[in-house]
Amino acid sequence: MIAANNTRSTNNDPVESSESSPITGAANGGSSRLMRQFGSLFQPAQQRNDPAGYVEFGSISEGDAHSGRTLGTFAGVFCPVALSMFSALVFIRVGFIVGNAGLYVTLLQFVIAYVILLFTVSSVCAISTNGAVEGGGVYFMISRTLGPEFGGSIGTLFFLANIVGCGLAISGCAEGLIQNFGPTDGGDVGSIPDGRWWRFLYCSSINTVMLLVVLIGAEMFAKTSMMILGVVVVCLLSTYVSFLSMGPMEVAIPVENDLVQNATNKALGSYTGLNMSTLAANLYSHYGQDYTSSGNAVNFAVVFGVLFSGVTGIMAGANMSGELKNPSRSIPSGTLSAVLFTFLCYIALSVLMAATTSTFLLQNNFLFLGPVNLWPTFVTIGILTATFSTGLSNLIGSSRVLEALAKDRVFGSLLNFVVRGTFKSNPIAAVIASWALVEAILLIGSLNTIAQINSVLFMLSYLATNLACLGIEITGAPNFRPTYKYFTWHTAFIGMVGTGVMMFVINPIYASCSVTLCLLLVFALHFFSPASQGAQWGSISQALMFHQVRKYLLMLDSRKDHVKFWRPQMLLLVSSPRSCCPLIHFVNDMKKGGLYVIGHVKVGEFSENDSSNDPTIEEYTQWLSLIDHMKVKAFVELTLSKSVREGIQHLIRISGMGAMKPNTIILGFYDEEQSKDFFEHENSPYKTAEFDDNGIKLFPFRRSGEQKPLLATDYVQIIDDVLRMKKNICLCRHFHRLDKQMIARSNHIRYIDVWPVNIFEPKNEDPFDVVSQFMMQLACIINMLPVWKRLELRVFLCESESQPEPSFQMNSAPFERPAEHRLSMLLKSLRISASIHQIPEWGKDMDVSRHRNILKQFTSQSDSNQVMTEENVNRSKLYMQRVNQIIRDKSNATAVTFMYLPAPPKLSTIDYKEKCHHYLGLLTELTYDLPPTILVHGINSVMSTTL
Repeated sequence: MIAANNTRSTNNDPVESSESSPITGAANGGSSRLMRQFGSLFQPAQQRNDPAGYVEFGSISEGDAHSGRTLGTFAGVFCPVALSMFSALVFIRVGFIVGNAGLYVTLLQFVIAYVILLFTVSSVCAISTNGAVEGGGVYFMISRTLGPEFGGSIGTLFFLANIVGCGLAISGCAEGLIQNFGPTDGGDVGSIPDGRWWRFLYCSSINTVMLLVVLIGAEMFAKTSMMILGVVVVCLLSTYVSFLSMGPMEVAIPVENDLVQNATNKALGSYTGLNMSTLAANLYSHYGQDYTSSGNAVNFAVVFGVLFSGVTGIMAGANMSGELKNPSRSIPSGTLSAVLFTFLCYIALSVLMAATTSTFLLQNNFLFLGPVNLWPTFVTIGILTATFSTGLSNLIGSSRVLEALAKDRVFGSLLNFVVRGTFKSNPIAAVIASWALVEAILLIGSLNTIAQINSVLFMLSYLATNLACLGIEITGAPNFRPTYKYFTWHTAFIGMVGTGVMMFVINPIYASCSVTLCLLLVFALHFFSPASQGAQWGSISQALMFHQVRKYLLMLDSRKDHVKFWRPQMLLLVSSPRSCCPLIHFVNDMKKGGLYVIGHVKVGEFSENDSSNDPTIEEYTQWLSLIDHMKVKAFVELTLSKSVREGIQHLIRISGMGAMKPNTIILGFYDEEQSKDFFEHENSPYKTAEFDDNGIKLFPFRRSGEQKPLLATDYVQIIDDVLRMKKNICLCRHFHRLDKQMIARSNHIRYIDVWPVNIFEPKNEDPFDVVSQFMMQLACIINMLPVWKRLELRVFLCESESQPEPSFQMNSAPFERPAEHRLSMLLKSLRISASIHQIPEWGKDMDVSRHRNILKQFTSQSDSNQVMTEENVNRSKLYMQRVNQIIRDKSNATAVTFMYLPAPPKLSTIDYKEKCHHYLGLLTELTYDLPPTILVHGINSVMSTTL
């Protein structure tokens, strides 16, 4: 039996679920924390195992709240941010920017860059002060806000950004070495050789030294961030002093600049000291060529890409939140003060360069600061410390992001080597993998080219951070309460648009590739990632969908419904899904994009004296797992009620929301057929052990010999309730025989049959009334789907010769009877492709008119004063058996049969209980041994012949 209401669980027969305790992510065990020092420098600490099978970076426990948080605003935020934002730009490329773009454009570019950074800092501060940011920095923030798909993809790009940033810093460090120790005017003895592959060798050597530092002494280096920043600031001050005190001089152009150098004439550039003429000459743009990248032309985009690559360190303070005494205060104040400090330093440096150095020298010697400095060694020290520390920071940062991706199992087992390759909390495998990728980046060679790639990748990370904050703010999430008060959705929106636009301004190709890669990662992670963190982390997509669905549900007005846009909205009432898997799947096909709700009534009482929880809460996750297993697009509604009938009334009323309410109720048939367990049957496509919990079967169903908890009278009353609540109803029988795989491959199964005749009261006047139209609509929907499309739709016309034919004025086709012609014209006007089949036996062998009055006794047409006789009951059964034989003879190749369901007898009739039993008995005889059959009763018109 596929009866949806043949069995019910009761409070005396509880079913325990293996998933009754939802995974929350706050598992027992120690907390996990990655110490992040100096921008992206992290020191992994104790980790805890998450019940979902991955490691989550949780909150700091009370025990280590004071021992682990030791840094203040200056050491913990200001120093890492300022040092990361100076990077390779301050001593190596500001002259390149001023010399090509001119002072006005340079100042404009710094303003644009810092405005973008300022708004992004607002988003960073908002997320950082709304909860602890743990290992992985920006990856942690985005993944825990946007969800695993977006978080994993953006985290991967941020990992690549750190790799490229490390390559950029190493290239700058190598330039500093070549400038100070490489060939000069005459190729001094003892100087190191220069050339493309020599430079790659130097870069590789620096990269290897960084690798050794990370593997051995990264923690010690992290504690020296204040001292390193002090060295850089002293070197920078020496540059300012030199600009103000040094007089005019000639500065040699580097020998590798073959754009202006030749073998006979050694080119020189002029340093004039403070000079108004020099300032005037440098006010406007003079774009030239980049001698470090084979003479490529320089333009606004190239200059801005180089500029922005040097100021991408704003995340360094947020990465330190686990070590700060007061993150909510230190991150905003430390980051903003560092941004302001570096902005003023860059502006002052740009103005002094424009006022003291000729355009020719600025464009052709990117390292001219050394020769014009009072103490040239200071510039060398500044270049080496700034670039080496930034490169080291990025190398360690990228390895920690890779470690976080591996522990979150974003890419499944692909990154297992990272987790296994950890020694004493140091992710050695991740560090070596990062080092190898940096080597690949160094093959690019040109610092300016690397800078553009670096800028695009960091901008994409910043765009995602702004998008995360904007999404949370738009959805109005109650738990988004950052203590940073200067954040609004306007700041996030401006930051997002600014980063998005400037990405494409810098380099449209790099930006397009980055966005494409990001989207590909999003789709790949969505469909193929084994990670199941969405429920534990929270996903912004769920919040956005809730926000939009609520808005559109409010706009959806049931008073504006029109028959042209009608679609079935199904409520399938299920007792045990074990016995009706094919029916669940069939209804999913029949919904045609409409609402599909699977409803279940649990019989019992919700007593105030009962200390246990509502059992439907515990079982709900089991039903959601069922939806996943069945792969149907449905919602689940469970209710607890004293009786099945009362519970079904509740489900019909409360299922859905707003204008999206079920209009069609589907029940299994009430009969004595033995139920089949599709979860255990060997040849079942639904076979699974997922719902067997230590020998206890979830979703139990009635076994052979067990008494039905639902009486036949109750079942008929449920049908009557549905119709009185103005809902369409379908009774489904024999669906345990439905095999979609066989239908798809078998040539024997060829038809979908519709019998639009009320067997209990056949008429010729209207062969296609409201009920018949409804069942035809359902048949058409099934016939539209790929598996069912190859089947032919057949409509059977049953005419009684004892009924006089109505007058018919139109010219009918030859050999076509008027009733058939009317039906044919109606099908044509409704755009239904179906063949019409006459049933000759109907009028010849059966006295329909004699049985009509007898059959009325068992339907809503019954006269309340009419008393049944045993003779009438027997005659009715014989009549139904003859009708059943006719239908069976036509159904040898039928996949599904749709039949007319008459309304049940009214409650006010005499012998109501007996009539209910006979009503069900006649339906049972009518549908005996047929293919999967749906008895349909519709109450409203669902078809339209107009546009």
